[in-house]
This record gives sequence, structure tokens and C-alpha cells, in this order.
Amino acid sequence: MKRGLVLNTALLTASSLTMSAIGMVFQVWLAGRIGAAGIGLYQLVLSVTGLCATFAISGIRFASTRLVAEELGLSRPGGVRGAMDRCLAYGGLFGLLAAALLWLLAEPIGFLWIGDARTVFPLRLSAISMPCIALCASMSGYFTACGRVWKPTLVHLLEQLLGIALTAFFLGRVPAGNLEKSCAAVTLARVAADVVSLLLMALAFFLDRRRYRAAEAGAKLTLRMLHIAVPLALSAYARSALTTLQHLLVPRGLRAAGLSANRALASYGTIQGMVLPVIFFPACIMAAVSELIVPELTAAQVQADRPGIRRTTRELLRLSLLFSLAVGLFLFVCADALGMLIYGSRDAGHFIRILAPLVPFSYLDMSVDGCLKGLGEQLWCMGVNILDALLGLLLTWRLLPLYGINAYLMILYATELFNFALSAGRLYKVTRP
Repeated sequence: MKRGLVLNTALLTASSLTMSAIGMVFQVWLAGRIGAAGIGLYQLVLSVTGLCATFAISGIRFASTRLVAEELGLSRPGGVRGAMDRCLAYGGLFGLLAAALLWLLAEPIGFLWIGDARTVFPLRLSAISMPCIALCASMSGYFTACGRVWKPTLVHLLEQLLGIALTAFFLGRVPAGNLEKSCAAVTLARVAADVVSLLLMALAFFLDRRRYRAAEAGAKLTLRMLHIAVPLALSAYARSALTTLQHLLVPRGLRAAGLSANRALASYGTIQGMVLPVIFFPACIMAAVSELIVPELTAAQVQADRPGIRRTTRELLRLSLLFSLAVGLFLFVCADALGMLIYGSRDAGHFIRILAPLVPFSYLDMSVDGCLKGLGEQLWCMGVNILDALLGLLLTWRLLPLYGINAYLMILYATELFNFALSAGRLYKVTRP
């Protein structure tokens, strides 16, 4: 188990670092091309499409990982095909429903919810991505459970490269300074990349699953899938809706605090679209570990290996703490240099230094959540995330119009510390002797 986890973590980490580095360079270029206000407008579109993507996925990624890992952990490889048939049908249904909702509601969302008509067309374009996202999530969960993460990793890398190339191509045909067309061009590139990603992922999946014999009947696969996915989906809906509403309130709150509309978008875009990607750039290592630990701990749990579970979680958290402390210290010391080097912005460096002490808590929280999900505590994780999002929404609503951007930074700290404290306490409870 340890050897497989180390190899897959190394592979996923290397690929994540590569994709994060490419993404960072692209983000720098994009910020220079469309400006902080353009980044802010695009982030508002992403906040809504993120909510719709949550509905499209509806818990199926984790459900496919858990269900396939259970079948393999119980030495029932014949159940893998049956599990995935159900997961793909579930993902396809919710993906189509999400696409229909986003397409039909794009106009009222853009005009009434976001309050910016320039977002309507990008939202309609994003509807095309919803079935692609849902089906890819199902298949990606399968590969994670089977320990063959290199296949979806390669697909995602190709998707990212294609998306960047198409973005450059489409933006080259948009007049400089036209935020609406720029946002639509970036969205169109992302949607086209999602479609190609689905085709490649489907090819990899159907070739890979031939190693398993025909699906076995029984084992209550449908009920088990729904038992995992539906509660997780309902929790995800609540959290995503609260988070989306919080993001939409930020520019409004900044305007209420005295900033102009474009300045509010620029401030929001600087933190959300420029600074946080730098802060979480090294977190791809934690993300890789937290994803890969799920099937490993699931297999150990169904085999009743409690000593192995304790050893694995203890070692993972120790290494995560050391890594996150080193990253946080580096970001704090080099904040000004990073802000100027990456974005040519002193404001970005200032915000990087302010948020650097948050890194150990954020990174550790990723590892803790991965351990909890691997031990079947996904509903607890989602419950904590809902409380976290609700706290963030309330604080944004009440404090941002009064204290402006300083309130937003404080809210990021308050919600992350709250989430980490509850999750760490739960992990200690479920793993103690």
C-alpha cells in the first residue's frame, strides 16, 4: 500500500506541479492581457459555473472512487463494471440537468444575481461543459480507486494545454479593453477543452476497464452508490451555493465601502485570481496526497486495519505540517519579490505576505479532509464545509461594506481556521485507539 501510494503521489505531484506552473504562467499572461478587472469579471462567471458544476457532479466523483475501492478491497473485481455503469449513468443525468438549468437561467443570473449583463453569454457557453465535467469526474474517480492516476493526469494536462492555446487564439481576435468579449473568449476556450477532455477520458476508460470481467449482479451497487453520492451532493449544493453567493457579494461590498465598480472588480480579481493561485501553487502536493489517500484508507478500513490507519494518518500529517511551514515561511519572506516578479504588482506582494501565515492551516486541512473521506466521514467534511461557507457569507455581508478589503482578508482567516479546527478534531476522534 505504501509503495503504491508513494509512486502515485510522486506521479500526481510532478504532473500537478507541471500543470500549476503552466497555469501560473498563463494566469500572468491573462492578467496582463485583460487586466485585473477582466480577471474579476471572469471570476464571477467561474463562481456561478462552479455552482452548476457542483450540481452536475453531485457527489459522483467521490462515490465512484469509494465504490470501486470497496469492490477491489473486498476482492470483488467483477463488481467494478457494474459500479461504473451506474456512476456514469448518474453523472450523465445530472450533467444534462445542470446544462439545461444554466442555459435557461443564464439571463436572470447575469442581470439579477451577478448584476452584470456582460456575464450572460459566457454563462450560456459554460452550459456545454456540464455533462463533460460530470462524466469526466466519474471516470477520474475510477482511475484514482484503481491506482492508475497517470491516465486522467495525462488527459488533464492535454486539456490544459489545449485550453491555453485556444484562449490565446480567441483573445487575439478580441479588441483590447473589451471585457465582455474577452471573458467570452476565455470561456469558449475552456468549454472546447472540456469537450476534448471528455473524448480522451472516455477512450482511456473504455480501454482500461476491459481488464475486468462482465459486471456482477447484486451487491446492492445502486443503493450503495446513492447512499454515498446523494447526501454528499445535497451537502455540496448547500456549500457551493453559499460560497457562490459570498463571492458575488464581495464586489458589491467593496463598492459599498467606497470603491468604484472597476476598482472593486480589480481588488477582487487581484486577491481571488492572482494572489490565491500563488498561495496555493505548492498545494498541488497536498491535493495529490489527499486524493490518493482516499482509496488506500478505504481499503484499510474495510479490512479492519486500524493500526495501519493510525500509522498512515500520523505520518501524512507530520509530513504535511513540515512542508506547509516551509512554504508559508518562503511566501512570507519573498512576498514582495514574488508579487513584482510574477505580476509586476506591489499590491499582489502585499497580499501574499498577509495571507502567507494561513498556509499551514490550509494545507493541513487538505490532508485532514482526504483522511476523513477515506474513512467514510465525507458527510462530516461537507457539514463542516457548509458551516464554513455560511460563516463566510455572513461575515462578508456584514463586515465588507464597513471595512472593505481588510474585512475580506480577515474573513479568509476566520473561515479557514474554523474549518481546520473542526476537521482536525474529528480526525483525532475517529482514529484514536
